[in-house]
Amino acid sequence: MRSLTRLLVAAFFFVAPGAHALEVGHKAPEFSLAGSDGKTYRLADFAGKRGVVLAWFPKAFTSGCTAELEDLRDNAAGIAAYDAAVFMVSLDPPEQNAEFAKSVDAKQVLLSDPDGSVAKAFGVSGLGSYAKRWTFYIGTDGKALHIDKEVKVDTAGADIAAKLAELGVSRKPAK
Repeated sequence: MRSLTRLLVAAFFFVAPGAHALEVGHKAPEFSLAGSDGKTYRLADFAGKRGVVLAWFPKAFTSGCTAELEDLRDNAAGIAAYDAAVFMVSLDPPEQNAEFAKSVDAKQVLLSDPDGSVAKAFGVSGLGSYAKRWTFYIGTDGKALHIDKEVKVDTAGADIAAKLAELGVSRKPAK
């Protein structure tokens, strides 16, 4: 019986009811999310201008998520070389994400989806108040270019920069 319970919990975490994951080549769901910097960000704001990367993470102040944010902080220059808006996203409230970013001196904007509606639209709804650790690369046309479902927290920032290069995202002009 204990094994069956574990199996059901695992199945719920990996395939949340009603969640249909965004697929490569499909249009990404529109969103309007509060940022840790006090601004609101919408996918439509970047249409035709810049690509968008949404690095979903399970929970602020946990060890894996802290390692991921620290790696994005440490690789900020490499990421910033590309013409893409890169965000980390969680189900945590904006105030908590702001404190989380501040706790590791990260300049990275963290987006908040406290009601989980955007997580559900992207198919990253997990168990309870946790999102799956998936990273979505969205082109200027609003379509998913790549989805990383095997994010490595210790190299997340470097991996994002490398994937942007691999996808042919334009580099910003040197100053």
